[in-house]
Amino acid sequence: MNIGFDAKRAFQNRTGLGNYSRTLIRSLADQFPQHRYWLFAPKVTPLFTPAADMRVVMPQDPLHRWLKSFWRSRWMAPELREQGIGLYHGLSAELPFGIHRTGVRSVVTMHDLIFERYPKQYNPIDVWTYRRKARYACHTADRVIAISQQTKQDLITYYQVPAGKIDVCYQACDPAFGYPHTTEDIAAMRERNGLPERYFLYVGSVIERKNLLRIAQAMRELRGRVDLPLVVVGDGGKYKQQVKSYLQEQGMTDRVIWLNESGRFLFQDLPAVYAGATALLYPSLFEGFGIPILEALWSHTPVITSQGSCFLETAGDAALYVDPLHSPSIADAMRRIAEDAVLAEEMKEKGWRHAQGFTVEKCAAAVMNVYEAIGNKQI
Repeated sequence: MNIGFDAKRAFQNRTGLGNYSRTLIRSLADQFPQHRYWLFAPKVTPLFTPAADMRVVMPQDPLHRWLKSFWRSRWMAPELREQGIGLYHGLSAELPFGIHRTGVRSVVTMHDLIFERYPKQYNPIDVWTYRRKARYACHTADRVIAISQQTKQDLITYYQVPAGKIDVCYQACDPAFGYPHTTEDIAAMRERNGLPERYFLYVGSVIERKNLLRIAQAMRELRGRVDLPLVVVGDGGKYKQQVKSYLQEQGMTDRVIWLNESGRFLFQDLPAVYAGATALLYPSLFEGFGIPILEALWSHTPVITSQGSCFLETAGDAALYVDPLHSPSIADAMRRIAEDAVLAEEMKEKGWRHAQGFTVEKCAAAVMNVYEAIGNKQI
């Protein structure tokens, strides 16, 4: 079967959607080499190196090269049929408009509907655009993949997608996070990046929903008792400045290390950054899955995350759960892990065991089952 992917984010996105795309494409090609894989992308970057037998399709017509976003969203659909694609997978909540008229079967992965839950945190035009694309994809696709039961329920609630049309396929993270790191590896990483021996870790965009300000407030409450600094891997705009203003007001600017601003941080160091952390702090208000949690569990790093949303699905019994709206709750969990070495070791082992349910092999097999079910269905 010729399987096509929306590969834009595999080539262009360093965060969650890009990691999902790269990991899934690689694992499907490794485990199911009997199929042929086609990557449809507006442009190619060094961020992702396809296997030699994958075919990359980019816009060729001068108008399509000039208006790449239109090529991807509207003009690409006829090319799928022309290229002999039997099944197309939209990896990030959208399908090319018009695909329903091509005869090409389709799958779409829906990561979350956060823009529906928190529309005020988005530009209104973006909300309209996301909603239009997501609704079309969900109702046009032959099958919809949700990355969690939470996302499946949201699809039913917000878009009335029939439950029987949705398959929950839990995602995996890059296998690099599962590689063991020696104390020498971690020490070398710290030296390269100017990090202290002990630190808490935050990974993700610095936006309101991910709650970094309350982490800073929790650190303020712990001052004088637990003075571990926080390493932030991620960037942001207005909300990041709000957090920085709070840190300055409280005399805490030296307590947060903005790794992206260091000028020397390399993405390949991230697994070792996880492995060297005392704990990952992830008190987000809402997520579709929370991939940093899984990256931490694979890295033998304790996790502090939120009650509710998808977090119990992702972290199981391997995390400390907090009220994300209550900074003393976050502070108490931080104190417990920082001061109780036995608890920290127990969480590392629980986390590693729980992570075994989220391997690239299991994710790829679940997705291939969806493909094969569509292929066996007479439409």
